[in-house]
Amino acid sequence: MTASIDSANCICLSGEPYAACCGRFHSGGAEAATAEQLMRSRYSAFALLDEGYLLRTHHASTAPKALDLDAAMDWRRLDIVATSGGGPFDTSGTVEFKAYYRRGSERGILHESSRFVREGGRWLYVDGDILA
Repeated sequence: MTASIDSANCICLSGEPYAACCGRFHSGGAEAATAEQLMRSRYSAFALLDEGYLLRTHHASTAPKALDLDAAMDWRRLDIVATSGGGPFDTSGTVEFKAYYRRGSERGILHESSRFVREGGRWLYVDGDILA
């Protein structure tokens, strides 16, 4: 990452600088303490095309061998709609979110309820249900 990206506000729209927010997770300097933090960092990783981080934070039981990330996809905004569990002392949780994107002239919203588990002190993405 360049210094300008590290000091810019994080892609997940937390209001924190990237380096102090998702950047610390992407670099391996810290682990997400909650399922929501992991969700935000994964959203940012999709925006940055960080396949390695996305695969490292995917539960082994559902992880693909590779991801087909689309460089033309422009992730614009993340809204956390609801959370259930997923706190620092929980072992599972769900995060419902809306991720707004643009791809060329197409605009859309990915609305998903994602499931997470914490194993060995690490939060991992298991799977999600697409919502209307």
